[in-house]
Amino acid sequence: MNNAFNIVIAGVGGQGLITLTQILAEAALSEGYDVKTSELHGIAQRGGSIETYIKFGKKVYSPLVDPGKADLIISLELQEGLRKIGFSNPKTIFVVNDSFIPYHGGLEEEEVKGKLSTLLKKRLHLVPASLVCKKELDNEVVSGIYLLGFCVFRNLIPLKPESVLKAIEKNVPAKHLEINRQSCHLAKNG
Repeated sequence: MNNAFNIVIAGVGGQGLITLTQILAEAALSEGYDVKTSELHGIAQRGGSIETYIKFGKKVYSPLVDPGKADLIISLELQEGLRKIGFSNPKTIFVVNDSFIPYHGGLEEEEVKGKLSTLLKKRLHLVPASLVCKKELDNEVVSGIYLLGFCVFRNLIPLKPESVLKAIEKNVPAKHLEINRQSCHLAKNG
């Protein structure tokens, strides 16, 4: 890969965005890529809006993803996905968790889904990650890892699944490792 691959990860505090970024960076480094990451916090507390950037490729000069330059946007929540439209171009793929966190003055869930569907059409993957993780693992906190597995096993990210699984092992505490592995593998078949 000669050009950098640009990813924006969006969500709210407490959803594990920093961990996802670390896992992706570790996997890309293990495959020999130059990697840059950055995190931008809105209200960087539990429930506050957060976005992280990761770029990897032969040579990467800046960690920031410019508007219109994202190759992939992973959003752990519907409204956060809609907020990242400005990073997209006609080829940007969106992988969005079908999870809605209402806030005062925000749109209704169906309005958000409608706007995403209208704007993105076939580039949108609306994934029930929280629902699947809650049902199968009794823990929706690992839904970010599920989304990562969804992306990797469908070749939406140019990294090998083995590299991502090894990076999960290196970045997730031992007491949470097995449930994160299970979440990633669930996405392979989901």
